[in-house]
Amino acid sequence: MISSRITIAPHGPEFSRIVLGLWRLSSWQMSPAERVQFLRAALDLGITTIDQADIYGDYTSETLLGEAFALAPELRQQFQIVTKCGIQFPSAQRPQQRAHIYNTSAAHIIASAENSLRSMQIEKIDLLLIHRPDPLMDADEIAEAFMHLQQSGKVAYFGVSNFTPAQFDLLDSRFPLMTNQLECSLLQHAPIYDGSFDLCQRKRVIPMIWSALAGGRLFSELGEQHPQGQKLHAVLNRIADELDLSPATVAIAWVLNLPSKPMVLTGSSRVKVLAEAVQALDCRLSREQWFDLWRAASGLELP
Repeated sequence: MISSRITIAPHGPEFSRIVLGLWRLSSWQMSPAERVQFLRAALDLGITTIDQADIYGDYTSETLLGEAFALAPELRQQFQIVTKCGIQFPSAQRPQQRAHIYNTSAAHIIASAENSLRSMQIEKIDLLLIHRPDPLMDADEIAEAFMHLQQSGKVAYFGVSNFTPAQFDLLDSRFPLMTNQLECSLLQHAPIYDGSFDLCQRKRVIPMIWSALAGGRLFSELGEQHPQGQKLHAVLNRIADELDLSPATVAIAWVLNLPSKPMVLTGSSRVKVLAEAVQALDCRLSREQWFDLWRAASGLELP
């Protein structure tokens, strides 16, 4: 079983629907050779898209990926690289940064993209995202930075992350956006109801989903901190037994079954977890099963 692929926007690129999220890469304690082996295992599952950000691993994650590409240069051409910019915080890796701020100035976007290219040892970023909405963002200035990076051949496409529908619409009115990377899971329903997924459907833009398993909380804290935990756990297990799948696969399938056809990021170094995510692509939950999970997670009944 391998990940399917999807064109993420009109006139946009084609990515794998399961995306290899590397925000924890620096904590996995892998040697460069082990990172190469991990990337090849992802490819074997049809996962051809990588998600990064300049700040991940205290500004080290992109460098760790670059070391793997340097060891196995042929891998670069087999992956689509997504990375993000727009957040700054104090770090030994960036001694000039004195405060935690959002920065979507043209100068910062361009400098961040160029740093990412050097760190990952690549010639072009396939998709660059603004990591968080910036209260001081100037849509025209961002569009100018995007145009500069695209015309110089350094970035192919652009998108955003964690943007509200209005913020997405504003920037998309200046420069075509390919995606909005959003948090969604059985414990986080906001994009379903705040108009984010509706806007994606209207514009035929495929959202990217982070934390589809609620950062592990979906299982590690069930019955403890989440008020509906025990009930949700019971329903997940029942449906998993009905479908002969793992509860994690069913939970990811709940997100993938949304009509906006989202891509889902992984966050694990375990190939078994990647395989479970890929398996979710073939899991077609019935409408009854989907709503059983929604009711168990939300504690709400339909009006």
